[in-house]
Amino acid sequence: MMRPFRSFLLAVIVGLVVGGCTVQGESDMDMQAAAERSDAILDAVLREVRPELRWTHGPTTVGSCDLTRRRVVMTDVSAARRGNLLGVVDRFWRKNGYRMTAVNNDGSFPAIYAQTRDGFSVSLRIGGEGQAFFQVDTPCVRESEVADSTSRATAPLYEGAEFIPRPNIHSDFWSGGGG
Repeated sequence: MMRPFRSFLLAVIVGLVVGGCTVQGESDMDMQAAAERSDAILDAVLREVRPELRWTHGPTTVGSCDLTRRRVVMTDVSAARRGNLLGVVDRFWRKNGYRMTAVNNDGSFPAIYAQTRDGFSVSLRIGGEGQAFFQVDTPCVRESEVADSTSRATAPLYEGAEFIPRPNIHSDFWSGGGG
């Protein structure tokens, strides 16, 4: 009596493991649609930050069933203003139903991580010289070609450069001291 149920259960488990991405809720979204959704997530949070941050596109990387879109902030964010930026972004993500997944309270390199309701992982990390990095990692989706982002960068694109330079745009607010 239990043997057929165990065989059925084993078949279901094997199907789930072998199915990989599909089981994780792949849906009908392909990589291009996921890239466009990632751009919309990044555009929305950057529109929320005032005064405006100047940013350029970071590299898009593509995995076997997911991809990552990045934005590199070229505005120098002073140590005194990093908490302001993280707070604005944290409040915006929470207001939009994102679930906060981790916070790094490091004084020099703070970061926040969250996840959207539809499974996109988002982060804001502060790096060297106050450079902020926004990133969106997609859930597993159907493989497809991925075009470059159509979002217009607000800082130079540094096309052909081996590396994006450290932040080099001054803001009276973001680059200044608190107070």
